[in-house]
Amino acid sequence: MAEAAKLLERRIVRFVAVGGGAAALFFVLSYLFVKAGLTPFIGSTLAYALAFLCAYLGQRGWTFGGTHTHGDAFPRYLAAQLACALLAGIIAHLAVFGLGASPSVMSALSTVAASIVSYVLSSRWVFAKETQQ
Repeated sequence: MAEAAKLLERRIVRFVAVGGGAAALFFVLSYLFVKAGLTPFIGSTLAYALAFLCAYLGQRGWTFGGTHTHGDAFPRYLAAQLACALLAGIIAHLAVFGLGASPSVMSALSTVAASIVSYVLSSRWVFAKETQQ
């Protein structure tokens, strides 16, 4: 038990846990919303919005212990995640059409790259410790 608590003291572990939790939440909600009768577009979009909000709150509060106002942090988080989505799309395209990668390799490459960039942007810009002015 003490080892698990010590592991959770590491910010990168909390980052992966929140991100993984958000991905799992998206998976479950998108399934449930569509199963309940929403169109796939509406159900998945709603599920994504809810998972995105949970990820933002988890990353801000637990992972990075952010003290920024939501008015400061949320627009930066949104911009960072849009940049990561664009990066993931570019890498996926290059992996398949440039390298001839399989869908599983493409998915792994884009996921790892977007995750690394998301962590760097989150720690250095979105939730960076505020400096005294």
